[in-house]
Amino acid sequence: MAFPLMKKATAVWLVDNTGLTFRQIAKFCGLHELEVNGIADGEVAAGIRGMDPVSNNQLTAEEIKRCENDPEEDLVLMKNPAAIGEGKRRGPRYTPLSKRQDRPAAIAWLVKFHPELSDSQISKLIGTTKPTIQSIRARTHWNIANFQPIDPVALGLCKQVELDNLISKLQSKNTDMKMVSSSNDDTDEKKMTIVDTEKSLLETDVNKSSNTLDEQEVLSKEINEKDLDSDQQEIDPNKFFKFSD
Repeated sequence: MAFPLMKKATAVWLVDNTGLTFRQIAKFCGLHELEVNGIADGEVAAGIRGMDPVSNNQLTAEEIKRCENDPEEDLVLMKNPAAIGEGKRRGPRYTPLSKRQDRPAAIAWLVKFHPELSDSQISKLIGTTKPTIQSIRARTHWNIANFQPIDPVALGLCKQVELDNLISKLQSKNTDMKMVSSSNDDTDEKKMTIVDTEKSLLETDVNKSSNTLDEQEVLSKEINEKDLDSDQQEIDPNKFFKFSD
């Protein structure tokens, strides 16, 4: 949920200039209701000057009146100035001249703590070149001994949201690849299972016995067929009796 800029200063102004309830102000500003009560009592944010959310187009007077008339309603933020410029960026990132000298330290941090990032991803994230990244990976950079790895978010070269999104995408791809490889490994293991010697000997004995039984059955069938053929042949009496003319 988006909150207005300078939440406590906005809460101070709303407490002093509107008839909204503590609950409405707390929910709109992202504060606890007791904290808003402390602001009204002067115990919290004593030295903070109130900021008008209507002047910077975060609220309208009509929206405030609508919620004043109905304490159950919630204020709706019109525009969050902090979200301006958060759209998808096209083209390479522009790095100010004052921060370009910090890019090697940011590259060293990314290479050290996130080696799964490719050169093109690092280049797009902090606005550097692939030869610079490769020289830091290989530790052949001319100034490699004079800089320490520093988080690029702390240096202002990228935003934490951008870095987290990039890492989460890589992690999801890695998990998908692991699931596919594990399924393939399972099938290979089923095919390449090792059998004990006793089991293998038993299997071979069974196969041999089955083969011998099959052979015996075939032989017995052939013998029976031969006997039947011999019985069915006609007997020639001339072979047994000789008749003299």
